[in-house]
Amino acid sequence: MDNLEAGKETGSVAGANADLAAVLAAGRRSRGRRWRGRLILLVLLILAAAAATYFYMGRSRAEFSYTTQPVKRGDLTVLVTATGSVQPTQQVDISSELSGTMRDVNVDYNSTVKAGDVLAVLDTNKLEADVKSSRAKLNSAKANVVKANADLQSAATSLDRLKSLVKSNVSTQQSLDDATYKYDSAVAAKDINEADVLASEANLQLAEVNLGKAKIVSPIDGVILTRSVDPGATVAASLSAPVLFTIAGDLKKMELQVDVDEADVGQIAVGQKASFTVDAYPDRTFPAVIEQIRFASEVVNNVVTYKAVLSVDNADLLLRPGMTATSDITVEAVKDTLMVPNAALRYAPPQTEARGGRGIFSLFRPPRPSRSGGADSTLSGTQRRVWVLRNGHPAPVVIQVGSSDGQFTQVTSGEITEKDAVITDAAARTN
Repeated sequence: MDNLEAGKETGSVAGANADLAAVLAAGRRSRGRRWRGRLILLVLLILAAAAATYFYMGRSRAEFSYTTQPVKRGDLTVLVTATGSVQPTQQVDISSELSGTMRDVNVDYNSTVKAGDVLAVLDTNKLEADVKSSRAKLNSAKANVVKANADLQSAATSLDRLKSLVKSNVSTQQSLDDATYKYDSAVAAKDINEADVLASEANLQLAEVNLGKAKIVSPIDGVILTRSVDPGATVAASLSAPVLFTIAGDLKKMELQVDVDEADVGQIAVGQKASFTVDAYPDRTFPAVIEQIRFASEVVNNVVTYKAVLSVDNADLLLRPGMTATSDITVEAVKDTLMVPNAALRYAPPQTEARGGRGIFSLFRPPRPSRSGGADSTLSGTQRRVWVLRNGHPAPVVIQVGSSDGQFTQVTSGEITEKDAVITDAAARTN
């Protein structure tokens, strides 16, 4: 009886444990279902946000407006621009080698002169007196030579006579020695006086040269550009003598001196053609040809330049010395070539547009750096990427480029034609 009751009690405990285990298992299943529901809800929210973002970006792509320019064919001219001034081919500063008072001035500004024409004359009173004095000294020296010759002849005669007397024992040796001394002295006096004649002749020649220098003459044919002296002015000759006149050579042939930047000097060469303008005639261009490129550099405001000299025909005398000029040197001329605007080489589409059409999962990828200026690490040498508008969307085209004039660049090869329009800019539309 006791055993029967004990069995019943054991069965009751086992049943209770089973019920408790069932309750606990049911609780765990309920919590698992709740977590799965929350996870599914979170995934749905993420997908909804991604879809909304994708939809918004798709709308953004559709709202870009593009600025395009047509690919064109034509002539391309590569220019190097440089500034400088118009100068005479020959220019001479005239000064005086002598000091004195200016007596006459025979020319004025713009006077046309020939080589040898007298421009001005210094007062010659002192110079003429110097010539007369030098001539008188020369005449005196010549007279002294005549006297010295006579003295020499007399001394020679006396010496010969005494030599005969000494041989005949009529005269003494002392008398012969004295005669010999007088003869030698006469020879020396003759040489001295002849040297004085040479010195006097040189002094006279110098005085005459100085008298000739009182006349200031033109060394070249040309035009008087400046005159800085008037009659009566005192001229002081020194190592830094003042310039009295500036004469320019034939103004029908001028030269243009321009400063070429060191970055451009490698592109220019002797014989290249150029055109230039001056402020006096802004609507007119003048032709020129490079005649010289100087090796010496010039540094102005820390900018290194090289002087190029261009020959200019000035037959109509419109150009004047010192005029400021801006020149365009033609370094290359390409005929009938395909060209794209330089703005197309610098353009890169917005990043959202460039990534368009790759699906919603592209939103979860890390962003790529956008291209700049049409450059790309995958391109080499003269390859460039431009973007052509096709079906309302930008499409990349790789081209090979050549020369550029700063606005357009030559296309030497690539899948692009005159029918294409390249994108140069893009802007978002506003609703």
